Amino acid sequence: MNSAVLVFPGSNCDRDMAVALETVTGKKPHMIWHGDDSLPDGLDIIALPGGFSYGDYLRSGAMAARSKIIRPLVEAANRGVRILGVCNGFQILTEIGLLPGALMRNENIDFICKDVDLVVAQSHSVFTNRYAADEAITIPVAHHDGNYTADDAMLDQLENEDRVAFRYADKVNGSARNIAGIINQQGNVLGMMPHPERAIDALHGGIDGRRVFEGLMG
Repeated sequence: MNSAVLVFPGSNCDRDMAVALETVTGKKPHMIWHGDDSLPDGLDIIALPGGFSYGDYLRSGAMAARSKIIRPLVEAANRGVRILGVCNGFQILTEIGLLPGALMRNENIDFICKDVDLVVAQSHSVFTNRYAADEAITIPVAHHDGNYTADDAMLDQLENEDRVAFRYADKVNGSARNIAGIINQQGNVLGMMPHPERAIDALHGGIDGRRVFEGLMG
């Protein structure tokens, strides 16, 4: 499997994401700078890591959404390449329209950094097929703007189309319906606020995130 990690000014989880991808795929991912205007041929997976792209000026992900690399990213997504956006990557995916809704300031206005309990909402996507539906897992979060919001019609659509991938088991940041991750209609784009790349090694406290990456190998 050939993978790539997009790197923006202010990305700080790009190395963690690269290590996770190499651990599972056995191949080093391409590290792609935001100012590049093309992607390598033959990519199977593209990851947008966490961090604070452009210092979160304007709003999280808004400036990164105007980077040169975004056009080839969208084209790749439309071709069916698997796209994983984590934390700031999720924010960017909503800003460029690959996923609906928006990530707003946490309800309590605090930065949240801790392990959280999640529920796997469905197990038939490429991102969740190594889990069981309704399985309880634990994955770290680290965000200030992780409060997922959308209007009721879109929330109902996500539910009806089974596109909610993960939910918080308890109230964490005010996210509508406790949504922690969603998938696009085509099924090849996942955005999630928790950091699965930080939960792939037992020495780091748990491996519940590893199966996100293993599912992408299928």
